Amino acid sequence: MIDQLYNPGKKYITFISFQLLVNSMSMNITRKIISSHLAEGEMIPGREIAITIDQTLTQDATGTMAYLQFEALDIPRVKVPLAVSYVDHNMLQAGFENADDHRFLQTFAFKYGIYYSKPGNGICHQVNLERFSKPGNTMIGSDSHTPTGGGAGMLAIGVGGLDVAVVMGGAPYYLKMPIVVGVKLSGKLKPWVSAKDVILEMLRQCTVKGGVGKVFEYYGPGIATLTVPERATITNMGAELGATSSIFPSDDVTKEFFRMQGRLEDWREISADDDAEYNEHIEINLDELEPMIAKPGSPDAVVKVSEVEGTLVQQVIIGSCTNSSYKDLMIVAEALKGKKVNQDVSLHITPGSRQVLETIIRNGALADMVSAGARIMETTCDGCIGLGSSPPSNSVSVRSFNRNWEGRSGTMDDSVYLASPEVCVAAALNGKITDPRKLGEYPEIVWPDTFVADDSMIISPSDNPDSVEVIRGPNIKPLPKAKPLSSDLEGKILIKLEDGISTDCIMPAGPKILPLRSNIPAICEFVFSQVDADFPTRAKEMQGGFIVGGENYGQGSSREHAALAPMYLGVKAVIAKSFARIHKANLVNFGILPLEFAGPAGYDAMEQGDVIRFSRVRELIESGATALPVKVGTNTIECTLDISDRQREVILAGGLLNYTKMKHS
Repeated sequence: MIDQLYNPGKKYITFISFQLLVNSMSMNITRKIISSHLAEGEMIPGREIAITIDQTLTQDATGTMAYLQFEALDIPRVKVPLAVSYVDHNMLQAGFENADDHRFLQTFAFKYGIYYSKPGNGICHQVNLERFSKPGNTMIGSDSHTPTGGGAGMLAIGVGGLDVAVVMGGAPYYLKMPIVVGVKLSGKLKPWVSAKDVILEMLRQCTVKGGVGKVFEYYGPGIATLTVPERATITNMGAELGATSSIFPSDDVTKEFFRMQGRLEDWREISADDDAEYNEHIEINLDELEPMIAKPGSPDAVVKVSEVEGTLVQQVIIGSCTNSSYKDLMIVAEALKGKKVNQDVSLHITPGSRQVLETIIRNGALADMVSAGARIMETTCDGCIGLGSSPPSNSVSVRSFNRNWEGRSGTMDDSVYLASPEVCVAAALNGKITDPRKLGEYPEIVWPDTFVADDSMIISPSDNPDSVEVIRGPNIKPLPKAKPLSSDLEGKILIKLEDGISTDCIMPAGPKILPLRSNIPAICEFVFSQVDADFPTRAKEMQGGFIVGGENYGQGSSREHAALAPMYLGVKAVIAKSFARIHKANLVNFGILPLEFAGPAGYDAMEQGDVIRFSRVRELIESGATALPVKVGTNTIECTLDISDRQREVILAGGLLNYTKMKHS
């Protein structure tokens, strides 16, 4: 049982026993993994630390830019033990752009030492859980739902693509030492109640802001009743809490999952010490849970299904990286067997991986779904990011997804509910939101002895990289370059926004916009297009300026384009009441100041169009100042800058890419 640990004084990975690094102090799992990968800093909550990374993950909507950034570092081969590039988002090939990006990603991976999961192999988080997860490993991924790996005992963290690029270049990953919240699960889920209801209950209790700066570590007798895919549903959607990550132990349940995957050699036990301590505690009795549902607009608008029962439904989608596992789809197939989908409902089903799809083809479950009237979609993210399956206008869609921000589906007046596959299939059959316990006896799922283990759609890196040509399509444009921070900043407030602005709102997705991820000048035309279509024109005419935001600004997806595109448009700072973790890091990575109002009056005193001025800001940041006064007319408003000393250097350099190149030049 070994872990891979970066040696800060050398340029290579050394191998060291996990147990040698765990001191006599009682530890939870999170602290054990961090201590075994600690490269810099002290494990004091809130302090910046650096950890070495065992695995990186990218998907095609973020990967093209991440690899262009890695290429700019001029490093011939990735330096992490395992890097995997997935294609699962931009699968709609209505033009050449997506197909060109896929060809770029495959040839780039072949040349630079990265495994490549081909289009159709499955959703990154599901495939990674099946084929690459390793208990006790660290992983970062350029997708906010990377913590899915925590279902298999990994410390897996969603980050921006530039963070992934720098780590692939050999650097550790920097983060604030998280608060570890112990979540004790007791009891056992009742029939028709699922793991999705566990995380919906967490969201009901904690809200979308409740996990910022925290890792949720699950323990207690109830965890033994949950399979690895069920645990992964909980850790996946823990991203909606704003959490750094979520994690379960690696135990006999995990061992059985790895046996069924034919990867028993990758399994190892990892658990908290018997007297492990946690910074905070939550307890959930699984016996007491009932079917839950998140109402439109936010994943934390959670109520019991019984409270909205009877609401008419026009669309149901089952899938996404949250609920597309074998068990999820088998429950649905059994519930549909011998029945028909309601005539007023369009039911879409998306298997999470080629493995899941092939398994339900072989056992006949797919035929039951088709016979019932379901539409079977490709193994992709599909409707979750509005790349297909957009609902009709002014309609209700019930989805087993993880997010339901307004307009994310691709339909601006959508009404998207989030629920378990059980609740979804009940709605599909009855044409209205229905408590699934009314469907009768809960299906008994027959598990295969082993899963299909065909990795032929995962392409290994080349043994002769010098002979590989990276193929680029015309939509792939050069990286925009940021400039070092100026001493004085002045400009107008380009837009003022309310609380809860998501990265979907800042930089929308969808089939029209996502293919432009590798073309920053083109994608910039869509910044804030859902709330203010004139923003890009105004930003260019004013040669940049400032953004004012409310609470939890930048929540949701890890998409770094929500920082990169504003940087290209000349945004110098975002001043908000508070920030979501990943977006704040992305702003720093692209040289944009993430400032917070020191008091509630500051937000009220600023309006769109106001001219604001920062004087000697470079000198203040260099001196370590945390208070940055800003002039608005004749008034002075106090703002705070809560970033580490290293991040100050990144801001001064004009972003992480400039900083990294300076450090290694």
